Amino acid sequence: MEKEIRGTKIILREQWEEDAAFFAHWFNQPKIMFQCGFEKLTDEEEVKTYINVYHKSDDSVWYTITDLDGNLLGETGLLRMFPAWHCTDLTIIIPDPKAQGQGYGTEAIRIMLDLAFRQYDMNRVAIGVVGQNANALAFYKKIGFKQEGIQEQGYYYNNEYSDFVMMRILRREWTQNM
Repeated sequence: MEKEIRGTKIILREQWEEDAAFFAHWFNQPKIMFQCGFEKLTDEEEVKTYINVYHKSDDSVWYTITDLDGNLLGETGLLRMFPAWHCTDLTIIIPDPKAQGQGYGTEAIRIMLDLAFRQYDMNRVAIGVVGQNANALAFYKKIGFKQEGIQEQGYYYNNEYSDFVMMRILRREWTQNM
């Protein structure tokens, strides 16, 4: 894993314990909990464990997203990387509404897809999206992801069921868009 990848608007860098306060704050916001599927509140120590243990597993790569001045914007990663099948899942969150719609997420996903397809030799990248998150569904479609299935009522939050939409992009589709 590269320690830092510089884009035109963002920097993807390794995650640090110091990032935990930012993530603990945002991951406890009801809207973020709903959009990301978090079932319980978290704290800084739990986030530090994720950064130091779970995000360092052999089958994943995680980055903190910052702007060019180093201000934290969110996180992204490739997880459940399965080289034998050339498949992985993508995750991204830019939780602050003020940082959304600025092109940060688009650039982060483009960098991550480039890593997945070129560096890690993946053929397929998938992402799951809460069906009620219309903004995220439209965003991933704009990037080039295609809906491939729906888990009806596969998501439960705040005493309400929602569909869970499975999306994916293949290497050939990504290279055609580039």
